[in-house]
Amino acid sequence: MAEKKKGLNLNRVDMPRQDPKERIKNFNEVALGYTEEMAVAEAERCLLCKKPLCVQGCPAEVKIPEFIALIRERKFIEAARKIKETNALPAVCGRVCPQEEQCEEMCVLNKKGAPIAIGRLERFVADYEAKMGAVEKPEIAPKSGKKVAVIGSGPGGLTVAADCAIMGHEVVVFEALHKPGGVLVYGIPEFRLPKVIVEREVEYIKSLGVKFECDVVVGRTVTIDDLMEKEGFDAVFIGVGAGAPIFMGIPGETLKGVYSANEFLTRNNLMKAYLFPEYDTPIKVGKKVAVVGGGNVAMDAVRTALRLGAEEAHIVYRRTRKEMPARAEEIENAEEEGVIFNFLINPVEIIGDENGWVKGLKCIRMELGEPDESGRRRPVPIPGSEFIMDVDTVIMAIGTRANPVIQRTTPDLEVNKWGYIVADEETCKTSKKGVFAGGDIIRGAATVILAVGDGKKAARAIDHYLRTGEW
Repeated sequence: MAEKKKGLNLNRVDMPRQDPKERIKNFNEVALGYTEEMAVAEAERCLLCKKPLCVQGCPAEVKIPEFIALIRERKFIEAARKIKETNALPAVCGRVCPQEEQCEEMCVLNKKGAPIAIGRLERFVADYEAKMGAVEKPEIAPKSGKKVAVIGSGPGGLTVAADCAIMGHEVVVFEALHKPGGVLVYGIPEFRLPKVIVEREVEYIKSLGVKFECDVVVGRTVTIDDLMEKEGFDAVFIGVGAGAPIFMGIPGETLKGVYSANEFLTRNNLMKAYLFPEYDTPIKVGKKVAVVGGGNVAMDAVRTALRLGAEEAHIVYRRTRKEMPARAEEIENAEEEGVIFNFLINPVEIIGDENGWVKGLKCIRMELGEPDESGRRRPVPIPGSEFIMDVDTVIMAIGTRANPVIQRTTPDLEVNKWGYIVADEETCKTSKKGVFAGGDIIRGAATVILAVGDGKKAARAIDHYLRTGEW
């Protein structure tokens, strides 16, 4: 084994990207994807382990060594179909999942060098299959006569819908917005996840027989009890995410020029504000923008602000770079594009002018103390260190919480003290018989792939419940 390791290629094949100077002028995808030769070269680095730890790190249960082996043989379409045996959204997951914390983190090559670029390979074969017009439906089970309602068309809802349809159940997805895709269309910018990719994945799921009804706010337009008692649905999956914005509660948050990241990104991603006046969605971005937060949403917001014409785009984060929850790749992209990072500072007030517009952000410097419940060192204010940043736009990207509309109209649905729905970790069952839930609405803001994983668990549990009646 020691002999074999000498010949290991520990360096992954780089993926081409748009030049930073060019990409900040457009909303086109930054990462350009592998060519066939690049994909094969990267796949050939894989050891094809007999006990693949990478699979253990994948919530979607993708058969990683098997699809990579097919790439090595240049069987790209077969590789895409191998992924789709367990994941209906490979082109999405290949782009936005934090593989470095999941499958790639478990890769044995990670100990000595760079892990296999599993996400990039997944993206390559999904795009190849679509480009060749070779998307093929899997075998659908005989009709069960059972109906499943899926509330929310984000990654968890789309996964449940696809899997339940393949299992033979009739599936209807209810989406509150005017387009399917959930956070994939309203939350993630075009330059990271082109909307044509999401539309492509949705069309594939429609081809499985899934129906979509948009502009339906469950909890307002119709309740869960209505769906089950009046419309004949035998099971319901709640995958509505956690899209209600959080603010800091500091003075000045109601000034003009203050956005939640949720509103800012929704206006740009779903409602195409960046194409105004072609799309009638105005948005005002000043010359100096401060985005408060250190996660992927903060990176998306600050990079969007640059593309909308901001002369300066700042990240304001109360810890250091080491503690930032954003993906390393997104931080690196932001740095290349000219984003200014301000570490160990925290806003205490947003200052306005005589007309009610933002003109400054008052901050205090921080230092790191003992670790908190997240395991990161707690930021502690330094007395007397306040100063004012000269900005005219502030975007709050400090997290989201559960929207309570479904919980309020479904009294027998148990929620925790934060308003998230309580669901079993393995089956996604809730306290209400026949109702399942997964994704951000049960755990708080998390990742696309964890929602996909919940969708898979829920689909299996729904199928078992519908066929046996056991709860």
